[in-house]
Amino acid sequence: MHTSEAEQLIEQAYQAWDAEDWPTAAGLLERVLAHFPDEERSAVWWYDAALGHKFLRNWAKAYELGREAAARAPRGEGDPAFWNLGIAATIQRDWATARQAWEGFGIRLPQGEGRIDGRFGPACVRLDTGGEREVVWIDRLCPTRGRVMNVPVSGGRRFGEIVVHDGEPTGRRVVDGREYPVFDELLLFEASDLPTLRVTVHAGEAADVEALADFFGEQGYGAEPASGFELLCACCSEGTLEQAPRTHAGTQQVCLAAPEEEARRLLTEWAGGNGTGRSWSGLAPVD
Repeated sequence: MHTSEAEQLIEQAYQAWDAEDWPTAAGLLERVLAHFPDEERSAVWWYDAALGHKFLRNWAKAYELGREAAARAPRGEGDPAFWNLGIAATIQRDWATARQAWEGFGIRLPQGEGRIDGRFGPACVRLDTGGEREVVWIDRLCPTRGRVMNVPVSGGRRFGEIVVHDGEPTGRRVVDGREYPVFDELLLFEASDLPTLRVTVHAGEAADVEALADFFGEQGYGAEPASGFELLCACCSEGTLEQAPRTHAGTQQVCLAAPEEEARRLLTEWAGGNGTGRSWSGLAPVD
Protein backbone atom coordinates (compact mmCIF):
# COMPACT_ATOMS: atom_id res chain seq x y z
CA MET A 1 0.00 0.00 0.00
CA HIS A 2 1.38 3.39 -1.00
CA THR A 3 1.30 6.35 1.39
CA SER A 4 -1.16 8.20 -0.84
CA GLU A 5 -3.58 5.27 -0.76
CA ALA A 6 -3.25 5.08 3.03
CA GLU A 7 -4.03 8.78 3.36
CA GLN A 8 -7.13 8.32 1.25
CA LEU A 9 -8.31 5.42 3.41
CA ILE A 10 -7.66 7.41 6.59
CA GLU A 11 -9.77 10.27 5.24
CA GLN A 12 -12.58 7.84 4.40
CA ALA A 13 -12.26 6.23 7.83
CA TYR A 14 -12.81 9.50 9.66
CA GLN A 15 -15.66 10.48 7.38
CA ALA A 16 -17.29 7.20 8.42
CA TRP A 17 -16.37 7.98 12.03
CA ASP A 18 -18.16 11.33 11.90
CA ALA A 19 -21.21 9.48 10.56
CA GLU A 20 -20.92 6.96 13.44
CA ASP A 21 -20.43 4.18 10.92
CA TRP A 22 -18.18 2.25 13.28
CA PRO A 23 -17.74 -0.95 11.19
CA THR A 24 -16.50 1.02 8.18
CA ALA A 25 -14.30 3.34 10.22
CA ALA A 26 -12.63 0.56 12.19
CA GLY A 27 -12.24 -1.65 9.12
CA LEU A 28 -10.50 1.08 7.11
CA LEU A 29 -8.18 1.93 9.99
CA GLU A 30 -7.25 -1.74 10.33
CA ARG A 31 -6.41 -1.91 6.62
CA VAL A 32 -4.01 0.98 7.01
CA LEU A 33 -2.49 -0.39 10.21
CA ALA A 34 -1.76 -3.70 8.53
CA HIS A 35 0.81 -1.79 6.41
CA PHE A 36 1.74 1.11 8.71
CA PRO A 37 1.60 -0.19 12.32
CA ASP A 38 4.27 2.10 13.74
CA GLU A 39 4.05 5.44 11.97
CA GLU A 40 3.98 8.62 14.04
CA ARG A 41 0.17 8.71 13.86
CA SER A 42 -0.34 4.96 14.24
CA ALA A 43 -0.98 5.12 18.00
CA VAL A 44 -4.06 7.25 17.32
CA TRP A 45 -5.26 4.88 14.61
CA TRP A 46 -4.86 1.84 16.87
CA TYR A 47 -6.77 3.64 19.62
CA ASP A 48 -9.61 4.71 17.34
CA ALA A 49 -9.91 1.28 15.71
CA ALA A 50 -10.17 -0.32 19.15
CA LEU A 51 -12.67 2.34 20.24
CA GLY A 52 -14.81 1.69 17.17
CA HIS A 53 -15.06 -1.97 18.12
CA LYS A 54 -15.87 -0.97 21.70
CA PHE A 55 -18.82 1.05 20.37
CA LEU A 56 -19.85 -2.08 18.44
CA ARG A 57 -19.52 -4.19 21.62
CA ASN A 58 -17.09 -6.41 19.71
CA TRP A 59 -15.00 -7.11 22.77
CA ALA A 60 -12.62 -9.60 21.20
CA LYS A 61 -11.53 -7.04 18.59
CA ALA A 62 -11.52 -4.18 21.11
CA TYR A 63 -9.18 -6.32 23.22
CA GLU A 64 -6.92 -7.27 20.30
CA LEU A 65 -6.55 -3.74 18.95
CA GLY A 66 -6.57 -2.21 22.42
CA ARG A 67 -3.43 -4.11 23.31
CA GLU A 68 -1.68 -2.55 20.32
CA ALA A 69 -2.94 0.92 21.28
CA ALA A 70 -1.80 0.55 24.90
CA ALA A 71 1.62 -0.70 23.79
CA ARG A 72 2.13 2.69 22.10
CA ALA A 73 0.75 4.84 24.94
CA PRO A 74 2.71 6.47 27.78
CA ARG A 75 2.28 4.66 31.10
CA GLY A 76 1.14 6.33 34.28
CA GLU A 77 -0.31 9.41 32.59
CA GLY A 78 -4.01 8.54 32.43
CA ASP A 79 -3.96 7.64 28.74
CA PRO A 80 -7.46 6.39 27.75
CA ALA A 81 -5.94 3.57 25.70
CA PHE A 82 -5.22 1.80 28.98
CA TRP A 83 -8.75 2.36 30.29
CA ASN A 84 -10.40 0.91 27.20
CA LEU A 85 -8.01 -2.04 27.27
CA GLY A 86 -8.83 -2.55 30.96
CA ILE A 87 -12.54 -2.80 30.09
CA ALA A 88 -11.99 -5.18 27.16
CA ALA A 89 -9.53 -7.36 29.09
CA THR A 90 -11.95 -7.56 32.03
CA ILE A 91 -14.77 -8.68 29.74
CA GLN A 92 -12.41 -11.26 28.20
CA ARG A 93 -11.48 -12.29 31.76
CA ASP A 94 -7.81 -11.76 31.03
CA TRP A 95 -7.01 -10.53 34.52
CA ALA A 96 -3.27 -10.21 33.98
CA THR A 97 -3.78 -7.83 31.06
CA ALA A 98 -6.53 -5.97 32.94
CA ARG A 99 -4.16 -5.42 35.87
CA GLN A 100 -1.42 -4.18 33.54
CA ALA A 101 -3.89 -1.83 31.86
CA TRP A 102 -5.20 -0.27 35.09
CA GLU A 103 -1.67 0.17 36.40
CA GLY A 104 -0.66 1.63 33.03
CA PHE A 105 -3.45 4.17 33.40
CA GLY A 106 -2.10 5.07 36.83
CA ILE A 107 -4.48 3.26 39.18
CA ARG A 108 -3.20 1.49 42.28
CA LEU A 109 -4.72 -1.98 42.59
CA PRO A 110 -4.94 -4.42 45.50
CA GLN A 111 -1.91 -6.65 45.56
CA GLY A 112 -2.20 -10.11 44.09
CA GLU A 113 -2.88 -11.86 40.83
CA GLY A 114 -5.97 -12.83 38.91
CA ARG A 115 -9.46 -11.50 39.45
CA ILE A 116 -9.66 -8.00 40.92
CA ASP A 117 -12.03 -7.75 43.88
CA GLY A 118 -11.14 -4.52 45.59
CA ARG A 119 -13.02 -1.71 47.30
CA PHE A 120 -13.35 1.17 44.87
CA GLY A 121 -16.32 2.79 46.58
CA PRO A 122 -19.99 3.30 45.74
CA ALA A 123 -21.25 4.60 42.41
CA CYS A 124 -24.36 4.34 40.25
CA VAL A 125 -24.93 2.42 37.04
CA ARG A 126 -27.67 2.98 34.49
CA LEU A 127 -28.87 -0.53 33.66
CA ASP A 128 -30.05 -1.08 30.09
CA THR A 129 -32.56 -3.91 29.88
CA GLY A 130 -34.04 -3.96 26.42
CA GLY A 131 -35.01 -0.30 26.35
CA GLU A 132 -35.89 0.08 30.03
CA ARG A 133 -33.24 2.07 31.88
CA GLU A 134 -32.90 2.12 35.64
CA VAL A 135 -30.21 3.72 37.78
CA VAL A 136 -29.01 1.52 40.64
CA TRP A 137 -26.27 1.76 43.24
CA ILE A 138 -23.24 -0.48 42.95
CA ASP A 139 -20.25 -1.39 45.08
CA ARG A 140 -17.27 -1.04 42.71
CA LEU A 141 -14.98 -4.07 42.71
CA CYS A 142 -12.51 -2.68 40.18
CA PRO A 143 -12.40 0.36 37.89
CA THR A 144 -15.07 -1.16 35.60
CA ARG A 145 -17.00 -3.81 37.59
CA GLY A 146 -19.57 -3.35 40.31
CA ARG A 147 -22.03 -5.41 42.37
CA VAL A 148 -25.65 -4.17 42.23
CA MET A 149 -26.76 -3.15 45.72
CA ASN A 150 -30.37 -2.17 44.97
CA VAL A 151 -33.24 -4.50 44.13
CA PRO A 152 -33.96 -3.51 40.50
CA VAL A 153 -37.64 -3.05 39.68
CA SER A 154 -37.55 -3.50 35.89
CA GLY A 155 -36.25 -5.78 33.19
CA GLY A 156 -35.74 -8.94 35.24
CA ARG A 157 -32.47 -7.68 36.73
CA ARG A 158 -31.38 -8.82 40.17
CA PHE A 159 -29.76 -7.69 43.38
CA GLY A 160 -26.18 -8.93 43.70
CA GLU A 161 -25.40 -9.32 40.01
CA ILE A 162 -22.10 -7.93 38.76
CA VAL A 163 -22.07 -5.51 35.84
CA VAL A 164 -19.36 -3.95 33.70
CA HIS A 165 -19.75 -0.21 33.22
CA ASP A 166 -18.18 2.42 30.99
CA GLY A 167 -15.52 4.81 32.22
CA GLU A 168 -17.05 8.20 31.42
CA PRO A 169 -19.84 9.29 33.83
CA THR A 170 -23.15 10.25 32.20
CA GLY A 171 -24.71 11.86 35.25
CA ARG A 172 -24.22 12.54 38.94
CA ARG A 173 -26.09 11.76 42.14
CA VAL A 174 -25.62 13.94 45.22
CA VAL A 175 -26.37 12.43 48.63
CA ASP A 176 -25.69 14.32 51.87
CA GLY A 177 -23.49 16.75 49.97
CA ARG A 178 -21.32 14.03 48.41
CA GLU A 179 -21.31 13.52 44.66
CA TYR A 180 -21.29 10.07 43.01
CA PRO A 181 -20.82 9.30 39.30
CA VAL A 182 -23.47 7.55 37.19
CA PHE A 183 -22.00 5.22 34.57
CA ASP A 184 -23.69 3.45 31.66
CA GLU A 185 -23.78 -0.33 31.81
CA LEU A 186 -21.80 -2.17 29.11
CA LEU A 187 -22.92 -5.70 29.94
CA LEU A 188 -24.06 -8.11 32.63
CA PHE A 189 -20.86 -9.81 33.79
CA GLU A 190 -22.22 -12.27 36.35
CA ALA A 191 -25.86 -13.08 37.05
CA SER A 192 -27.33 -13.37 40.54
CA ASP A 193 -29.33 -16.37 41.70
CA LEU A 194 -31.30 -14.37 44.28
CA PRO A 195 -34.95 -14.13 43.22
CA THR A 196 -36.88 -10.87 43.41
CA LEU A 197 -39.98 -10.88 45.63
CA ARG A 198 -42.61 -8.31 46.44
CA VAL A 199 -44.34 -7.88 49.80
CA THR A 200 -46.73 -5.40 51.41
CA VAL A 201 -45.54 -4.15 54.76
CA HIS A 202 -47.01 -1.86 57.37
CA ALA A 203 -44.75 0.20 59.61
CA GLY A 204 -45.69 2.72 62.26
CA GLU A 205 -42.57 4.78 61.67
CA ALA A 206 -40.12 5.36 58.84
CA ALA A 207 -37.39 3.93 61.08
CA ASP A 208 -39.21 0.58 61.00
CA VAL A 209 -38.90 0.42 57.22
CA GLU A 210 -35.25 1.39 57.45
CA ALA A 211 -34.78 -1.36 60.03
CA LEU A 212 -36.26 -3.86 57.56
CA ALA A 213 -33.83 -2.82 54.84
CA ASP A 214 -30.91 -2.98 57.28
CA PHE A 215 -32.00 -6.39 58.57
CA PHE A 216 -32.04 -7.91 55.08
CA GLY A 217 -28.77 -6.19 54.23
CA GLU A 218 -27.04 -7.69 57.26
CA GLN A 219 -27.88 -11.15 55.88
CA GLY A 220 -26.48 -10.34 52.46
CA TYR A 221 -29.92 -9.77 50.93
CA GLY A 222 -31.78 -6.72 49.65
CA ALA A 223 -34.95 -4.83 50.59
CA GLU A 224 -36.10 -1.85 48.52
CA PRO A 225 -39.17 0.19 49.56
CA ALA A 226 -41.22 1.34 46.58
CA SER A 227 -40.99 4.88 47.96
CA GLY A 228 -37.28 4.83 47.15
CA PHE A 229 -37.92 4.41 43.41
CA GLU A 230 -38.18 7.59 41.35
CA LEU A 231 -39.08 7.68 37.66
CA LEU A 232 -37.04 10.29 35.76
CA CYS A 233 -36.91 11.53 32.19
CA ALA A 234 -33.68 10.88 30.28
CA CYS A 235 -32.59 14.51 30.62
CA CYS A 236 -32.89 14.49 34.41
CA SER A 237 -31.39 11.01 34.70
CA GLU A 238 -28.27 12.11 32.85
CA GLY A 239 -27.85 15.33 34.80
CA THR A 240 -26.82 16.04 38.39
CA LEU A 241 -29.58 14.98 40.77
CA GLU A 242 -29.65 15.57 44.51
CA GLN A 243 -31.24 12.66 46.34
CA ALA A 244 -32.63 12.61 49.86
CA PRO A 245 -34.00 9.67 51.90
CA ARG A 246 -37.64 9.03 50.91
CA THR A 247 -38.63 6.27 53.34
CA HIS A 248 -41.99 6.83 55.04
CA ALA A 249 -44.28 5.11 57.50
CA GLY A 250 -47.57 3.38 56.69
CA THR A 251 -48.53 0.62 54.29
CA GLN A 252 -46.30 0.19 51.25
CA GLN A 253 -44.77 -2.32 48.89
CA VAL A 254 -41.20 -3.49 49.29
CA CYS A 255 -39.12 -5.42 46.75
CA LEU A 256 -36.94 -8.12 48.32
CA ALA A 257 -33.96 -10.09 47.08
CA ALA A 258 -33.76 -13.34 49.03
CA PRO A 259 -34.85 -16.99 48.83
CA GLU A 260 -38.59 -17.06 49.54
CA GLU A 261 -38.46 -19.15 52.71
CA GLU A 262 -35.63 -17.04 54.08
CA ALA A 263 -37.59 -13.88 53.26
CA ARG A 264 -40.60 -15.23 55.20
CA ARG A 265 -38.40 -15.96 58.20
CA LEU A 266 -36.78 -12.53 58.16
CA LEU A 267 -40.09 -10.71 57.69
CA THR A 268 -41.63 -12.60 60.61
CA GLU A 269 -38.65 -11.82 62.80
CA TRP A 270 -38.76 -8.15 61.77
CA ALA A 271 -42.52 -7.92 62.47
CA GLY A 272 -41.99 -9.34 65.96
CA GLY A 273 -39.13 -7.02 66.79
CA ASN A 274 -39.03 -3.69 68.55
CA GLY A 275 -41.19 -1.39 66.46
CA THR A 276 -44.58 0.23 66.10
CA GLY A 277 -47.31 -1.79 64.39
CA ARG A 278 -45.05 -3.82 62.13
CA SER A 279 -46.77 -6.37 59.85
CA TRP A 280 -46.49 -7.89 56.38
CA SER A 281 -48.62 -9.77 53.87
CA GLY A 282 -48.80 -10.93 50.26
CA LEU A 283 -45.25 -12.13 49.72
CA ALA A 284 -44.93 -13.26 46.08
CA PRO A 285 -42.20 -13.73 43.48
CA VAL A 286 -41.69 -11.08 40.80
CA ASP A 287 -39.51 -13.19 38.47
